[in-house]
Amino acid sequence: MHSRRALGSDTSSSPGIDLAPMLDFVINLLIFFIITAVFVRESGITVERPTSAPDDSHKLAQTVQIDADGEIWVDGRLVDLRAVRANIERFRAEEPDSGVVIVAQRQSPTGTLVAVVDQIHLGGIHDITFSTVQ
Repeated sequence: MHSRRALGSDTSSSPGIDLAPMLDFVINLLIFFIITAVFVRESGITVERPTSAPDDSHKLAQTVQIDADGEIWVDGRLVDLRAVRANIERFRAEEPDSGVVIVAQRQSPTGTLVAVVDQIHLGGIHDITFSTVQ
């Protein structure tokens, strides 16, 4: 007589797990994440760097200085914050394509600087250059 092993059932080898469906699922997930990652845009600002080539059109610039005590000087004259806008409007009427250079000392109050920038914007000039002095 034959033993049970000889009849065709081999109990030493167990049936394996079919990994093909799991691999299909993982590949589909990978493709999904790659496609969605391409369309993600990070927000940021665009910076226009100045060119090193000399510019032929020299624009005049109004100079506004802010010292460490918060005093505001426009073209060498001590002015009040409320008079900055009037000076900027007068300068803009004379030179429409001009800009403003704000020279602030390192210890000058930030609130004064922001208020001066607001007054310059209200005066109609948006081309502002910042500079600091020790």
